[in-house]
Amino acid sequence: MRKFVDWIQVIALGLGAPGLFLAALLDSSFISLPEVVDILLVWMTTQHKSRMLLYAASATIGSVIGCLMLYWVGRKGDQFMQRRFSAEKVERTLGVFRRYGLMAVLIPSLLPPPMPFKIFVLLAGAAGISPVRFAVAIGIGRGIRYFGEGALAVWYGDAALQFLENNGGTVSLSLALLMAVGLGGYMLYQKTRRTA
Repeated sequence: MRKFVDWIQVIALGLGAPGLFLAALLDSSFISLPEVVDILLVWMTTQHKSRMLLYAASATIGSVIGCLMLYWVGRKGDQFMQRRFSAEKVERTLGVFRRYGLMAVLIPSLLPPPMPFKIFVLLAGAAGISPVRFAVAIGIGRGIRYFGEGALAVWYGDAALQFLENNGGTVSLSLALLMAVGLGGYMLYQKTRRTA
């Protein structure tokens, strides 16, 4: 697997933005390339700061399309889900997706590896979340992540890789926590409005 990951990195670096798109698509679909897209994005941006928007957009779009591929597997694969996980766990998780919808995908999309993100994507499909809403949630979550990393690379240059290595998990968890607090506040507001 290490040779495959190295090969993907070489291809991505050679192709530039299309290579970053490909790496993000593969990482978000059926092949896990932990942190490869993040590292490639930061490194490419430090080499060509004027292309940061292109690189971040390529990674975001690749990730959205890769996630949509997994989403459709989840949408069609109830038997796969039942074989892989206990029926009780699947039903409980599907209930969370039905209740929180967009946020049940958006928050995990911000979290760094080794957070198991693909299960959320599969379950979003199985829960029947609208494909458009799903794509928007992934686009927002991954956009925040990749454009944020690109901005760090522009501001800090080569030190951005070290910063991400030392603080990437903390930053991602903080963003996810802020999103969760925002969701809680929104739900409380909606509940209060309904009772009033």
